[in-house]
Amino acid sequence: MRSRISVAALLLVLTITVSGLVHAQATSITLAGWSSSDAENKALNDQVDAFMAANPDIKVEVSFSPSYEDTMQTAFASGDYPEVFYVDSSKLPDWADAGVVAPAGDHVENKDDIYPSLIEAFTYKDTYYCPAKDYSTMTLQYNKELFDAAGVAYPTADWKWEDLRAAAEKLTGKTKDGKTVLGLVEPAELPRWLPFLYQAGGNIFDKDGNLTINSAEAKTALDFYVGLVADGFAGAPSAVDAGWGGEAFGNGRVAMAMEGNWVINYLKEQFPDLKWGVAPLPAGPAGKATMAFTVCYGVAANAKGDKETAAWKLVNFLTGEDGAKNVAETSFGVMPTRKSAGDAWLKRFGDEMKAFVDGAEYAHKWQLPVGFQPFIGAFNDNIQQAFTGNVLPEDVLKAAEDAGKEVMSKSK
Repeated sequence: MRSRISVAALLLVLTITVSGLVHAQATSITLAGWSSSDAENKALNDQVDAFMAANPDIKVEVSFSPSYEDTMQTAFASGDYPEVFYVDSSKLPDWADAGVVAPAGDHVENKDDIYPSLIEAFTYKDTYYCPAKDYSTMTLQYNKELFDAAGVAYPTADWKWEDLRAAAEKLTGKTKDGKTVLGLVEPAELPRWLPFLYQAGGNIFDKDGNLTINSAEAKTALDFYVGLVADGFAGAPSAVDAGWGGEAFGNGRVAMAMEGNWVINYLKEQFPDLKWGVAPLPAGPAGKATMAFTVCYGVAANAKGDKETAAWKLVNFLTGEDGAKNVAETSFGVMPTRKSAGDAWLKRFGDEMKAFVDGAEYAHKWQLPVGFQPFIGAFNDNIQQAFTGNVLPEDVLKAAEDAGKEVMSKSK
């Protein structure tokens, strides 16, 4: 009896010891991002739980921060920062130059399935850094009831600038209680105007990196954008007592808006009775263009050994084919970054949202060089003045050009 008890006890001790060794050898990493809605946070936590179940030798702590950029800057300065973290495409140049994001190299699985525009969004100085977690594109949203009341045909994929202007003119009017209804809401900010720049054939820089914002194409684009406001057919959200374009559109104070797919769930939740549709942004003189707003999962440059391996394994789990399908099935509007998951997203949100997915094929990334915040500020400040008639479109471009040149001169 004693020998049996001793053997059983010995086996128990060995089991506990081996289990303890395995647990002790587990690799711990942190995934950091900004806090979204409770539902979106839960969806990511569920994915991470599934990853850990499939990889019991890796422990992942998810850390959400409401002041994400400040939190990360402090962590970068200390040298002790998360192994995996969100990187907005607009921040990639700064963080890549700071040496805190590891280049992707050959770590990303099945890269050919990712939309090329999203590969480009996270490529800086010819180096690809990280796979996008999801993305949003800008489209034209239209209020079907306001269009029907004005006798205006719904926007189509064939619309051009002149169609947008003609519709905005016919749709501008008054509500029953005398409030102004504008044809189009136009936020006075650089990223909302940029599609028009690209549609006109312009760019912020040429292929050699020279600043070309103050070009004939840019003036054409800004004349059109500001002209709609000057003629009373469009305006900033504040012109119709709204904080942003989605609110102005949902309240019925504008007939058309230009938002990303983040607007889908907002409108469904806040304005469930609104009858609305989606079309591509109208083409300009040089064709179609839109913007891609996206975030990637970056891997820390200082993650080495088992932590580096675990970090890339997590990133591929979250952004691979199964991860992209999960985004399609659980996201709150944002889209999966892989072509193979596009149909699953459309199946969930409906074919009428197809313009969002199609935009990935001709989208431009929202990204500027390191230190270009003064350029953005100069443009935004001056286009707001142009909306009120205090400055001319050419003054907006000159101010942005001067700010950009000053930034570039300091970086030499």
